[in-house]
Amino acid sequence: MQEEKYQIVERAPTIEEYFALRKGVGWMLFDEEMTKQGLANALFSACILHQGEVIGCGRVVGDGGLYFYVQDLIILPAFQGKGLGKRLMQAITAYLDRHAHPGAFIGLMAAKDISPFYTQFGFAARPPDQPGMFRRQGMPLPDEPENR
Repeated sequence: MQEEKYQIVERAPTIEEYFALRKGVGWMLFDEEMTKQGLANALFSACILHQGEVIGCGRVVGDGGLYFYVQDLIILPAFQGKGLGKRLMQAITAYLDRHAHPGAFIGLMAAKDISPFYTQFGFAARPPDQPGMFRRQGMPLPDEPENR
């Protein structure tokens, strides 16, 4: 039997793997200590391995009862378009199916133009009259409207 080219493992990425993934997709990096704490406190994490190297990850964060958030679904650009994001979301959805009670809120923030990917997993965009909001602790908000 031929070894599978890509393997999904239920584990958090190391800080180094996580930073490499974020850098690889052009996302900002966070302080190492808060990253360490954040990775350790995730409710669920999964990584995609290719030849023993982490090329993608996805996490679920939240309180484990009322609220769950899909966070950091990352696939390195060289591996995008191969169905790996779908495989990660299937692992995340399986976790949510086992742990989220009926009526629990499951949210995510999708990158621009990526929302249609998540509809296949039962997610819907928030109505225009119910927009989400955010703030970054101790930092000004970006001036660009598309980043708000």
